[in-house]
Amino acid sequence: MSELKNASAPATAFPGGTILGYPRIGRMRELKKALESFWKGASTAADLEASAASLRGENRTRLAALGLGRTDSSIPSNFSFYDHVLDACVTFGAVPTRFNNLRAADGSVDLAGYSTIARGVGDKAPLEMTKWFDTNYHYLVPEIGPETEFQLNSTRWVDEFVEAKNDGFVTRPVITGPLTFLYLAKASDDAPSGYQPIDRLDDLLAIYVELLAAFADAGAEWVQIDEPILVADTDADRAEVLANATKVYDALSGAQNRPALFVAAPYASLDDALPVLAATDVEAIGLDLIRGSVPASVDLRGKTVVAGVVDGHNIWRTNLDEALAKAEALESLGGTVTVSTSTSLVHVPHTLQGEEHLGAELVAWLAFADEKIGEISTLAQARAAGEGTVSGALSEARTALASRAAHPGTNRADVREALAGVSPADFQRSAYSVREAAQADRFNLPELATTTIGSFPQTPEIRKARAAWAKGELDDAGYEAAMKAEIAAVVKLQEDLGLDVLVHGEAERNDMVQYFAELLEGFDVTKNGWVQSYGSRCTRPSILWGDVARPEPMTVRWAEYAQSLSSKPVKGMLTGPVTILAWSFVRDDQPLATTANQVGLALRQEIADLEAAGIGIIQVDEPALRELLPLKKADQRSYLDWSVNSFLLSTAGAKDDTQVHTHLCYSEFGEIIDAIDGLDADVTSIEAARSRMEVLPAIKQHGYERQIGPGVWDIHSPRVPSIQEVTELLQLAKDSIPGKQLWVNPDCGLKTRGYAETNESLEHMLEATKAVRSA
Repeated sequence: MSELKNASAPATAFPGGTILGYPRIGRMRELKKALESFWKGASTAADLEASAASLRGENRTRLAALGLGRTDSSIPSNFSFYDHVLDACVTFGAVPTRFNNLRAADGSVDLAGYSTIARGVGDKAPLEMTKWFDTNYHYLVPEIGPETEFQLNSTRWVDEFVEAKNDGFVTRPVITGPLTFLYLAKASDDAPSGYQPIDRLDDLLAIYVELLAAFADAGAEWVQIDEPILVADTDADRAEVLANATKVYDALSGAQNRPALFVAAPYASLDDALPVLAATDVEAIGLDLIRGSVPASVDLRGKTVVAGVVDGHNIWRTNLDEALAKAEALESLGGTVTVSTSTSLVHVPHTLQGEEHLGAELVAWLAFADEKIGEISTLAQARAAGEGTVSGALSEARTALASRAAHPGTNRADVREALAGVSPADFQRSAYSVREAAQADRFNLPELATTTIGSFPQTPEIRKARAAWAKGELDDAGYEAAMKAEIAAVVKLQEDLGLDVLVHGEAERNDMVQYFAELLEGFDVTKNGWVQSYGSRCTRPSILWGDVARPEPMTVRWAEYAQSLSSKPVKGMLTGPVTILAWSFVRDDQPLATTANQVGLALRQEIADLEAAGIGIIQVDEPALRELLPLKKADQRSYLDWSVNSFLLSTAGAKDDTQVHTHLCYSEFGEIIDAIDGLDADVTSIEAARSRMEVLPAIKQHGYERQIGPGVWDIHSPRVPSIQEVTELLQLAKDSIPGKQLWVNPDCGLKTRGYAETNESLEHMLEATKAVRSA
């Protein structure tokens, strides 16, 4: 093993347990508010830096109070203003050439430039955004080409370590690994055909060696390098990935001036990558033992094995007895075992404090980030001093688990009987040719029909009305009148613009999943259970704890009112079963397929009621379809089968002349094109603007026969696309898909946008549509 500069690095890592990362948005979304104030020009970069430093300090103090060691590197330093992959881009100089003007003479990028790369400006599109492995977190995709000049352009990671050290904490910096960074990157526009970002591994590796030396010089004892790419089956040749893993970690662990290295690989099992890492001189290896299992046999002598026995990806209380058994089983592999979360805790809310409205019984079943750290401390103490020293905590956990298993809401006879009565015919619609003819007769839509995805801007007035209603300050009649006024305004706006198929704007919906969770049985919702989705965007995932049933219609009165205002078709809007699961914290005591079908039956009832109310176009959104795809190819077929079936169970009862739409976003669609086809939706809208229609050749090659709406406006950026830009995107779409199959729409809903940019962007979209129609 190489001799480390920091000889004081402990032989046993994190004896009191650790976590792989902590939520960085703030318990009350402090970072979100500071970021958005900065973007609006209401505060300065210095103000933003001060807010971020305060948040980091509060987090360190809290983590120490919860039981993580102040000076043994147990507390991870994983802060980011927007995205950890974007952080790596600016740190290593991987900034696309279109943003060269944002770089200072030394190559660094300030906070304004950093935000511009994330969000775009003018005719400069931001980095593409997509899902981080099988989570609902979005990362920004690096663009790497031969022209990329790797150099260590930022000291921010080191500076934040020094900040903590000056505050009395020796933390563990967390950085994205070189393999994950390059394998997730895309080739830049300037790269030649056949070029792959991984071709630059040697160049980037030298920068990592330099970075590790900077950490060592600053006094860091440990650095955590996240390499989740090692657990995923990707399109890259596996033998090449493993060979590159050997190259990287032989080089990094062989560097003389470095901290101890902890390689973490969350979200699944390392499998054949584990012996590869074990053969290098890295000091610690992290194993996800929630998604993965205890390895059967591998020599881990001389290593610290960081056992991920507490679920960092869900919010259920840990079975502490099972966790202790897993940690004990790892001892047979020869390493020194310490306990941890399976993933970073960025995927769960901060704390259960303030969520007492959920009821004592449900709260007892749950563990958010802070409570999970308490579980880590309990497990570490049980292993160090014996289970008798924490007998009370172990007993309390057993009681909570038993309460959950015995609760009548987790096993409802009526729901189980309804699901048992489903037949194969319930998953099939008529042939598409029959439906297409019936729908053409009913709607008589033009070629390149225009629509939006569903939501319109959620104005301050809407939020104020909803808050007042929730507090009892506005009665039901007043709230309904406020929402109907907003719906009427949105319908009129769309008619004035000239859209072909309208939406009601979803003014009454706080969130596309929470809205349904509040109306379905088997769910509960939090008050402050915020989780970062991307940048300043946060969501409050609902808690799906029991069997799912629909006591009454959920959307019909709003859709029926909107349709009464226009002679044009107005879409009924539903969120699909897979997305409801993906964007909730879902019960882990039964197969996901069973839960998805329970939701599917509830949505099937809703569609029937929408049809009875005269709604002829119904959109069932599934933006998270790709998100839950297992990282192991051997598990993907089963997932795609049940996820597609749950959608079909929702929609297959629709009449032939009811046009069923679905929406998919921020996914690698080429990987699941068969599943998209299997959904059998009449119209599928997809995210495509940031990637400039790169998914369409795969759809063309597949021979996709139904209608498709590739997005022509990236709504996740505040920039307004020009008429020329939208026209070019539409022409690119027509190069792959016949015009009679094409729809024109934004990438996603407009909830997060303002009306000024929305109106202008939609005007540009419609002008471009006219130009392409007449070309």
